[in-house]
Amino acid sequence: MDENAIHQWMIDCFGPIQGEMAWSQFSALPESVRSQIMAQNGGQLPNPTEVKAMLSAFTAGGLNTPGDMKQSVEEGPINVKLAKAIAQGRVQAKDSDSTVSAAQAEQVTQAMSQANLWLDAVCSFDPAPGQAQTLTRSSWVDGTLDSWAKFAAPVASSMNKALLEVLGSRFGDLPEGEVSGMFAGPIPIPMPEGLKDPKTLISLLGNTSFAMQLGQAAGDMSSEVHGSFDQGVALLSNPAGGLISQNIREYATSLEIDEGEVMNFLALNEAAHARLYAAVPWLMPRFEALIGKYARGVNIDLEAMQDQIDQAVSLDPESMAGAINLGKVGVQDTPEQEEAMRSLETLLAQVDGWVDCVVWRSGMAYLPHLEQLREMMRRQRAVGGPAERTFGTLMGLQLRPKRLREAAEVWEHISNQSSASERDTMWSHPDLLPALPEENSEDAADIDAQALQGSSQPTFSQASGNNQATESGAAGSTGSSIDWDAELAKLLDSDQDSPESDAAEDGKQGNNGTESNTSGSTDAKPAEHHDEDGDDNDADNDEESKQD
Repeated sequence: MDENAIHQWMIDCFGPIQGEMAWSQFSALPESVRSQIMAQNGGQLPNPTEVKAMLSAFTAGGLNTPGDMKQSVEEGPINVKLAKAIAQGRVQAKDSDSTVSAAQAEQVTQAMSQANLWLDAVCSFDPAPGQAQTLTRSSWVDGTLDSWAKFAAPVASSMNKALLEVLGSRFGDLPEGEVSGMFAGPIPIPMPEGLKDPKTLISLLGNTSFAMQLGQAAGDMSSEVHGSFDQGVALLSNPAGGLISQNIREYATSLEIDEGEVMNFLALNEAAHARLYAAVPWLMPRFEALIGKYARGVNIDLEAMQDQIDQAVSLDPESMAGAINLGKVGVQDTPEQEEAMRSLETLLAQVDGWVDCVVWRSGMAYLPHLEQLREMMRRQRAVGGPAERTFGTLMGLQLRPKRLREAAEVWEHISNQSSASERDTMWSHPDLLPALPEENSEDAADIDAQALQGSSQPTFSQASGNNQATESGAAGSTGSSIDWDAELAKLLDSDQDSPESDAAEDGKQGNNGTESNTSGSTDAKPAEHHDEDGDDNDADNDEESKQD
């Protein structure tokens, strides 16, 4: 690599004016320094397109001046403005509605109003203040990404510190104070006044790279969520929440269920969450504390990060976003992190379990497909989508309740034994919340079996394709001893299995391989009597049959 090639490369990267500035700065360096720079990375020059991509990523995040870049580093470990820009780009690439029509706004308003009327009968908490929003995917990103960035900030800070250490060792000890340019491979890029500190520039690279991950995840999730409480935590500044009309319409189409009914069901979930968070002032701060406790404990494997950076195409933010991935460079959780994770999962399960309980009780008389919608939501919360897994990689934790079914059964049992006011008073302090069954117990889904024996049993009927349930049916549903999480695991392990086939298989096993008899349990008694008393009873049975 001769100096003429370096000169031309600078012009290709930065244009005639900035390229000549870079060449002047490079030429002014001592011969020994120039030789050392040219020998780095085997003398290979980065692709000019990649260098331009790095600079354009900075400007895409509003970093158009040195002051903007410096301010971005000072504001925090994530360039939130860039994250929003990337997320909005993904939103627009998915044929998303740009505005909310008057009809959509009216539909959401009516659904939320109806939901609050239904909840009044089963919940002692008042409706959340304000009016729920009708959201587009774009407005969901704008309204929630600040909250995601707040949750991810401790992890991003750890990433940036590790990146500074790794890149510092890669380029030799970083000098203190200002330098004339930033290395892009072996060549210094001319930097304006105020941005000549290498440590500041590496921090800028880190918070830009992390912002790209955050923006990509938020953009993907915007087409999957239905409202502002889908992850179980309050993300919007509006305490009344909001619903994404376009996503609900597409969701109803995929389920082949009337859009109005799906809207009412999701409005119930949104309104129930909003009531809970508005009435329990300690709830969201506790979530933030648990998430922060976990995130602050994240440690980075520097050797693993070095390996990932070595495999990166270049040192532009897009390549670095794939390299500084917590799933690739994170160290195993500490005992303190594991404790925070268990507490977070339990609290999420208790929130979602309470919401599941009150939604069931408030909607069972009005929503024909309530059970189907309820089960679908449970499975989606348990499995999560691609974007949720991306956030798991981003922050190292999954905002999903692992024990939702057990928590819902606990709250339903409490509702059967006490009034709504007595049940909801348990949210007045964290220590008053009901304990979930032991996770490793023999039958964790069986909630106080002896107490439930005296409660009403499910009475669920189907007529003309509409599912209707009485309140006793809802109460009795808690007495099920089916391990739903195990059944869900079976379902996910086999693409060919279905809930209907699982139920049929269970029925066959329960009858020792014989077909189930439609006449009910009364037909099973003669068979049991025959087994106990022997063949002598055959004649008696035949004689009774003749007399009949």
